Amino acid sequence: MEPTDRKYTKDHEWAKLDEALAVMGITDYAQEQLGDIVYVELPQPGDAVELAQSFGIIESVKAASDLLAPIDGEVVAINEELVDRPELVNEDPYEGGWMVKVQPDDEAQLAGLMTAEQYSAHLKTLE
Repeated sequence: MEPTDRKYTKDHEWAKLDEALAVMGITDYAQEQLGDIVYVELPQPGDAVELAQSFGIIESVKAASDLLAPIDGEVVAINEELVDRPELVNEDPYEGGWMVKVQPDDEAQLAGLMTAEQYSAHLKTLE
């Protein structure tokens, strides 16, 4: 079961409110599908992210995939550790492997995302 303190997208990204910021990353399912992650390209602080639009790229030994923003907002921080250790996304996708922190334009967008229970049910439809 996915952590219940965050919301999920059908594209396997997650967002969690931490004080006024939304921390974003990819799910355990996504990192398993990708395999060994070798590179993560992230936006810069000050960049805008838009709901369902690419905010970066994640590359594994199998494929490269766009990272799709679960909400609109402005990037205020990125996980610099992923530059040298992209495998953190494989090891700990929900904590150490977070990708960006965003100042949300509208926190209500988070309410439109799936709960952990809904996301787990969504994963069952992919089996």
